[in-house]
Amino acid sequence: MEEHSSTILHDIALSIIFAAGAAHLGRFLKLPPLIGYIAAGIILGTKIGFGFVESHTSIELISEMGLIFLLFIIGLELNPREVMKMGKRLILPGVIQFVINAAIGMTLFYFYQRSTWGPFAFLYLGVVLSFGSTLIVVKLLHDKFEIKTLSGQFTLSVLIIQDIWAVVFMGLQQNLSNPQILPILYSLGSILMVLAGAFVISRYILSYIFTAAAKKPELVLLTAVAWSFLVAGTGSYFGVSVEMGALIAGVSIAAYPYSAEVVARLGGVRDFFVTLFFVALGMKIPIPTYDVLIVVALLVLYIYASRFLSLVPVFKASGEGSRTGILVAVNLSQISEFALVILALGVGFGHVTDELLSIVLTAIIATSILSSYSIQGNEFIARSLGGLFYKIGSAFSKEAQAPEQDGTKTEKPSGHGEPEVFVLGYFRIARGFVEALEKQNPQIKEKVAIVDYNVKEGDNLKGRGYNWHYGDLANPDTLEHAGLHSAQTIIVTISDTFLKGITTSRLLFALKRMAPGAKIIMIGEDDNDARTLTEQGAADVLLPGEITGQALYRRVFAAD
Repeated sequence: MEEHSSTILHDIALSIIFAAGAAHLGRFLKLPPLIGYIAAGIILGTKIGFGFVESHTSIELISEMGLIFLLFIIGLELNPREVMKMGKRLILPGVIQFVINAAIGMTLFYFYQRSTWGPFAFLYLGVVLSFGSTLIVVKLLHDKFEIKTLSGQFTLSVLIIQDIWAVVFMGLQQNLSNPQILPILYSLGSILMVLAGAFVISRYILSYIFTAAAKKPELVLLTAVAWSFLVAGTGSYFGVSVEMGALIAGVSIAAYPYSAEVVARLGGVRDFFVTLFFVALGMKIPIPTYDVLIVVALLVLYIYASRFLSLVPVFKASGEGSRTGILVAVNLSQISEFALVILALGVGFGHVTDELLSIVLTAIIATSILSSYSIQGNEFIARSLGGLFYKIGSAFSKEAQAPEQDGTKTEKPSGHGEPEVFVLGYFRIARGFVEALEKQNPQIKEKVAIVDYNVKEGDNLKGRGYNWHYGDLANPDTLEHAGLHSAQTIIVTISDTFLKGITTSRLLFALKRMAPGAKIIMIGEDDNDARTLTEQGAADVLLPGEITGQALYRRVFAAD
């Protein structure tokens, strides 16, 4: 017993050490930590690596514990109240995307599957390849300051809906081998019963326990972990898998204020066990054969193609525009960590084989690496494909017309004559400018044009009497069709931090070419930026921090 415990501790220690080293190397190569953890497992395992970890018991124990904590944390981030707040506009793309993606996948893989993959390979592949990776997407979008953008919000909403689909499938998994109505209803009933019980206890008992424990930080962590294992164990008693029980435990406390404290306290524990989970998966990867690499390459191509087919038409038809659809499709072109969870459970149920799990795991590594770079260049991809769509559409047009971008035709000015002031970009500064104009000088609205790619904001602005034009600042050619040549003043309200696909310097050069007589006002990052833009021809460069400080001074000392 003592020797066995020593072996487990030895294997866990090696897993953490190698995972840390591989993660640091991945950071240097600008890869997500997930890739480093799996690489560490490959090195440690016996199938490809050096066999530093030989005990299958250790590997399975590490994997099981990591899986339970991973699902508990995912549950904590599935706040039911936030899902309800999203509304139909944000929920609909996620619903349609999964249905289309899964239908395409199941159809293709029904004809292209192998007997060595398991009896339900086509079903599992159709489902799991429909999910993008929350871990990778949120991290990369956060680093790019794109979480709050229109495409970022749609990307997050689709990810949340995908997680809900994954939970539904997990509830049906164990009955796939015997798909009779009564066992399925019993399984769903058991899940609903455990879920309802967890919510009731969380609402009327657990909330008070956490409130009392808040004064002792270590009790918050201990209580959360205990709650996770309690629900998982209770669910197992009623026929619900321990993994699903852990997920329910997280969801049941996600909607309450103390969930944020739990997530914060569990951060270190979560990272520890999630790391072990992915290291353990890496240990299971066999040496890839030529045939496996071909299948992985086909899966990667399928991921990108299926995302575009299931998202771009939906966004274009809904009026959000093909540009937003392309951005969301690029953002979601990887395979979710949830796929590993579902496939790992599927192996345990005998639905699929370890061979299929290893193939998908290899595909996850490939798409994660590619996604790390494609998300960085999502604006360039959207511009390139958007321009291609426009050229294709123009080839069928016999008349010279303003281009139709993102499903929205360029609007003509609503006032008499051409606008004189053009506001490029409708973000925080532009909103403040428009609000001030509306309060102090509303009669000159017809002389002001606003250019942005957010179609919904455009509808709102047009309803308030403003001229609005579709335009992508990163693609100056679209600005020409907004009538920029008539501008007397051009205001660029977005600095380099938020300007994607182009810099303020390059944009300034393009604007001077299109409207050589216009006064151009820019937003700079700092004094050096302001000096550079002024030297390049900007009439004025404003610094947001400086303006805010001056406004704050006036408010504080206005009475003086």
